[in-house]
Amino acid sequence: MPAAEPLPDWPPGTVTILATAGPEPHAIPVSTALRAGDALILLALGGRRGSLERLRARPRVALAILAAGDVACTAHGFARVVADPLGGLDGVVGVAIDVDRVQSHRRPTFAIDAAIGWRWTQDDARERDVAVRAALGALARHPEETH
Repeated sequence: MPAAEPLPDWPPGTVTILATAGPEPHAIPVSTALRAGDALILLALGGRRGSLERLRARPRVALAILAAGDVACTAHGFARVVADPLGGLDGVVGVAIDVDRVQSHRRPTFAIDAAIGWRWTQDDARERDVAVRAALGALARHPEETH
């Protein structure tokens, strides 16, 4: 069931926070979250991430998104692996979140002026990030491959 409120747009590279369930709630920063539709988010995770193991066991997740331009929400939904490996990238897994609820945190009493800054400090990491984003973009252009 698609979310009643569509996902907002956010700029590429926005640092989001992925929350997964396990013995304890667990949250990690993710810089690859891509809006792929009104109720679909694609992101990449390292194949050895504990979060990947947790979402495979318990797919209910939440993704907090805070970005300049007054984007403040949490997307709730079910995560599933859609590409392992993602775009032929060893050790990177593509994950889709089917969003069933967008919880808005916007209020007239505040504005988001700036997002968290994130940059890669090593050339190989920066190049891999470009490849990951390209692979996610390819999935987003062909959403039928995520089902």
